[in-house]
Amino acid sequence: MAKPYTSELFSFSFIPAYEDKIKDLAENIADIEAWDFSDSPTKSYQILKNYLEHTFRKLKAEGKICFTTNNKFAAFNTGLVTSNMEEIIAFFEEYKNQKSGFTTPYFFKGFLKNSDNSVLTHFYNNLPEIANYFEKPASLIFNPKCNLIPDIDHIISDNLPRFPSHLQNAHEDEIRRQLFGAIDDVKKKVRTNYKIAIPQYYDNKIQLLLPLCLTAGSPNPDLALVVHSLNDTTYTARTCLTLKMAYNNARLIVKPQSSWLKP
Repeated sequence: MAKPYTSELFSFSFIPAYEDKIKDLAENIADIEAWDFSDSPTKSYQILKNYLEHTFRKLKAEGKICFTTNNKFAAFNTGLVTSNMEEIIAFFEEYKNQKSGFTTPYFFKGFLKNSDNSVLTHFYNNLPEIANYFEKPASLIFNPKCNLIPDIDHIISDNLPRFPSHLQNAHEDEIRRQLFGAIDDVKKKVRTNYKIAIPQYYDNKIQLLLPLCLTAGSPNPDLALVVHSLNDTTYTARTCLTLKMAYNNARLIVKPQSSWLKP
């Protein structure tokens, strides 16, 4: 049985009127980008919520959550910027009022520009740093000299519910044939245009995403093939993601500038 999901950000901080804070960040503070998927019936900013949670986890693992010497205030760099390219800081104060039933150590005060007086007053000698995904820049780019050897059986057996509906009930031989064809096609494309491969961050690793087109006549991919490096000469692939899953993972690193992976 899967473990229940626990928000580390919410365990760290009580965030009153969370939905309003997220909306304000998306629409008034951060540089404008799409934070909902195109088929979302209402604005919930789900991509942004996922981004903030996992950015907090990465910064925590890197020891980049900043605290004042008396621990009264805390802050982290969201990795987002304003339209004027000012970094946006999540700012917190020690939470002493536990009568509400919340037992988090901090209370969220707001998303502030790094030039804000509250940030500079308390963190002038320790400004929060962004998360680091670039220790090995080569891992962010597909190497066309490497072989790509997928585990077709594993991809099908573990991910069939993610496949297009017209293939979910097809004979396994037909699914395998379509998958082989789609992977062969994208192998050729990525070797002539490395930008097709989009980096994602998942399970503390950098992986690459490639578009899989499994629907005849459709200009849009159906899935994202997850590719990771085995060694200096070989990539392998053992799973695929829906495009929503892929975008969420890719957005943790940077806003994807892609012709095929869009919200």
